[in-house]
Amino acid sequence: MKPYRIAALTLVLAGCAMNQGTPGTAGTTGTTGSTQALRTESCKATSEQEISALFDRWNRSLQTGDPHKVAANYADRSILLPTVSNKPRLTVAEKEDYFQHFLQDRPSGKIDFRTIEIGCNSAVDAGLYTFTFARTGAVVKARYTYTYRWDGSQWLITSHHSSAMPEKM
Repeated sequence: MKPYRIAALTLVLAGCAMNQGTPGTAGTTGTTGSTQALRTESCKATSEQEISALFDRWNRSLQTGDPHKVAANYADRSILLPTVSNKPRLTVAEKEDYFQHFLQDRPSGKIDFRTIEIGCNSAVDAGLYTFTFARTGAVVKARYTYTYRWDGSQWLITSHHSSAMPEKM
């Protein structure tokens, strides 16, 4: 019986050594054995220009005055941490509620400074922007971070953080 245990232990350890999570693979283990599945992810070729245009797309959606069109820029699983609200917005309904109020003053954004980082099917655009509100004439300078994810057909916002500048400029 002892040789069988040694042989079984050797097979188990060999399987563990082979299933060390090499890049591009994902392993699953069930009660009847182990299977290894290759994970192949194709990275969308992009550029800083394409990523910077995503803010322009978002800003144009603001100009429609339609909160549903603005919320359509966000992935289903995303978070909005807005400039003029303390409440994180996770659902489409919560984002639309925020934009329903935000859009009443007819905002328009302009990028003042940015840095863009591009990954595999992801990108980060962070910097400073200024909002001008046509209805009130107010001008708000803020910091921002947008993270984007390529969903196979379009870039969508996965997180958006915006906060007013702490010091007057």
